[in-house]
Amino acid sequence: MTYEYEGRTEKEAIEIAAAELGLERDQFDVERLETQKKSLFKKGYVRIRVHTVDTPEHVNPEFDGTIPKTQKHIFADPLPQDEFEEKLIDFTASVIRKMGYDASVEIMFREDHKIGMRLNSSHSSILIGRKGKNLDALQLLVNVYAGRLGREDIRIILDTENYRIRREESLVRLAYNTADKVRMSKTSILLEPMNPFERRLIHTTLNDINDVETKSEGEGLYKQVRVIYKGLR
Repeated sequence: MTYEYEGRTEKEAIEIAAAELGLERDQFDVERLETQKKSLFKKGYVRIRVHTVDTPEHVNPEFDGTIPKTQKHIFADPLPQDEFEEKLIDFTASVIRKMGYDASVEIMFREDHKIGMRLNSSHSSILIGRKGKNLDALQLLVNVYAGRLGREDIRIILDTENYRIRREESLVRLAYNTADKVRMSKTSILLEPMNPFERRLIHTTLNDINDVETKSEGEGLYKQVRVIYKGLR
């Protein structure tokens, strides 16, 4: 399904889309349709098209365009607080054991509709995999299991050795370095395949750079971002 949203910036438009659709930012892909730069007589805005794999269970009919405040991670007791969390931990540890590795699993943070779990293992590099693909696959399995427990409203985030944070920092550096190279060559550069969340990070990082634009190319979950020199307009 596709939907269109508008905001003062691309980030704001994405937050409006996520709030209305009830989805996490890594659960949909975004295509930038139009950008109107702010001027003396015109209001600046960005219009986007949101692509979702499945139809959201509900679109909030009372959503008024107000973006909810970002909720901070609530770091609390790493032990499970209820049967649901206990089953998540047992399932995750069991899958890792069946892969041939040992790991202890604990709660990292709790938010509304989101739970973070940390994997402690001497085989963290294998659990992460190349560009985090093993960790993403394991996270997908855990989210499917959570759905089978009747908790489709909860998003499970897995991490180990702070990989998620390190990966985000690496991608931001990659985005800026690529933008510099594109400016010098006045051409475009196609980046490696990335998941929706990683692509969105690249798009958002370069959104306010006037002489560079980005677009996603390819099919499936792992698409590529092309960084394009467009010159000053």
